[in-house]
Amino acid sequence: MKKKRQPSQGKQERYIQPSILLGLYDKPSYGYELIQTIQNFGFIQGQAPPGMMYRHLRQLEEDGLVASEWNTDGSGPARRMYHLTPDGEEMLTIWIDFMDRKAENLTKFIKQYSNVRRSKR
Repeated sequence: MKKKRQPSQGKQERYIQPSILLGLYDKPSYGYELIQTIQNFGFIQGQAPPGMMYRHLRQLEEDGLVASEWNTDGSGPARRMYHLTPDGEEMLTIWIDFMDRKAENLTKFIKQYSNVRRSKR
């Protein structure tokens, strides 16, 4: 029996940064909450490693797309709260336009496959 092959998924991290930007678009958040939020976007299989998430958050902050401050409200340890900057909102729009074009191309690709497959029957 032939082993079933799976297509290459590419780097899981490819869409982490736009996922973080989208996760912060609605409201400020802290790192662990963002990990849970971006799981719903489907770009990462399994749980996103916290180290990877914080590395991307630091990079986004250095790039001026995200800003943070320590939140000491409530009980428990202080948490770093992240929010989107105006530049971050602009970059999110750029990412969405890019992804929209990719989605259109994928739709064309799938339609072409379907047309050829139908003609082979």
